[in-house]
Amino acid sequence: MVRRLLTSVILLAAGLSGLASGAEDTRTAVFDPDFSTLQVYVDEEVLADPVITLDGSRRLTVEFDERSSDVRYMRYSLTHCNADWQPSNLVATEYIDGFNEGTIDEYDFSRATTVQYVHYRISLPNEQIRFTHSGNYLLKVYDETEPDETLLQARFKVTEQRVAIGAEVTSRTDVDYNRAHQQLSISVDPGKMPMQDAFNDFKVVVTQNNRPDNARTLIHPMRMQGNTLIYEHLPELIFDGGNEYRRFETVSLRVPSMNVESVVYQHPYYHAVIAGDGVRAYEPYSYDSTQAGRYVVREMDATDSDTEADYAVTYFTLFMPRLEGVDIYIEGDLTNRRLDDTSRMRYNEESGAYEKAMLLKQGSYNYQYLAVPRGSQTGMTATVEGNFYNTGNEYQIAVYRRLPSERADRLMGYSTIIMQ
Repeated sequence: MVRRLLTSVILLAAGLSGLASGAEDTRTAVFDPDFSTLQVYVDEEVLADPVITLDGSRRLTVEFDERSSDVRYMRYSLTHCNADWQPSNLVATEYIDGFNEGTIDEYDFSRATTVQYVHYRISLPNEQIRFTHSGNYLLKVYDETEPDETLLQARFKVTEQRVAIGAEVTSRTDVDYNRAHQQLSISVDPGKMPMQDAFNDFKVVVTQNNRPDNARTLIHPMRMQGNTLIYEHLPELIFDGGNEYRRFETVSLRVPSMNVESVVYQHPYYHAVIAGDGVRAYEPYSYDSTQAGRYVVREMDATDSDTEADYAVTYFTLFMPRLEGVDIYIEGDLTNRRLDDTSRMRYNEESGAYEKAMLLKQGSYNYQYLAVPRGSQTGMTATVEGNFYNTGNEYQIAVYRRLPSERADRLMGYSTIIMQ
């Protein structure tokens, strides 16, 4: 199995499918196949959403590896984006204090690993760059000798936290009752912020488990209650329930860990075979405490897993009949939440299963399988995972504002709510 699937390993690479015509691809991505394990979080909280407060004390961390024995001299730049993640009309001097070209000076070499790599880290804000405008940001990394070739890019947010966001999530929805969906109601209280046209000045963007493929944008509130904007009983606030994320661990390459069937070494890589998966859509719901698609790099005996964790070719198998006109993707931070060749599985007629092999760093991982009709970029959980009303989903709520006199969206508030 290892030898057959090894030929299907597809390292993280560019994928542009599914973008609107003329739109720039600003999704988090790794474009160079020698780079991997891109993580964006706040301070030392590796499971925290990549959101910091303007003029706050917390710092954003961007980490990644290059599989190499030598240091590469790289730089990074920042692009301010509107609520739809397309670049805004602002110039760099309007959203950062400093030069919009930082050097990546923090790095370390892997230790006692079969795969040699250099681990890089960027912290923001820093002495080179300070944010002066809230909103969505895209960080691009490039070799200093080839500034036009992006090696990788990552999204994050800078918020002003000037509005109070209230939210509730329930399984008693406008389409069913304790069956397959969850529905949100949201309130936005601008406090003493001057209001010009509350029905048109704000945009609210809601995502489920940080998935960009099913993000919902609310342009107008349903009503106002005093000075508070109310968003409720809107079709955009009804989400498929989905299922708890699946989990596995490769924290040890000497013996199989959680949901790992076998681990072997065949030069030049370790190979970890994840226990075969099946369709859960018709099985009873089972609660599991997961990290909503995130992962943590970890080697059980390491002092510093960032540089002591090894890489393993990791094999996924989903046993089910082939679907016509539909592709199956692995969704989670391990694929940067992209529905493209990074995450698309191939069907093996001989084994009767969808298969995928990826080179992943040791750690604890969450993932799920999404079915995506050809020509679509929105994943469906119903086909493989099922939809259950009591799934512990996370919902991220971002509130943007742009006044008529302004040229870009500002992020006025950000909050997360979990289905209990």
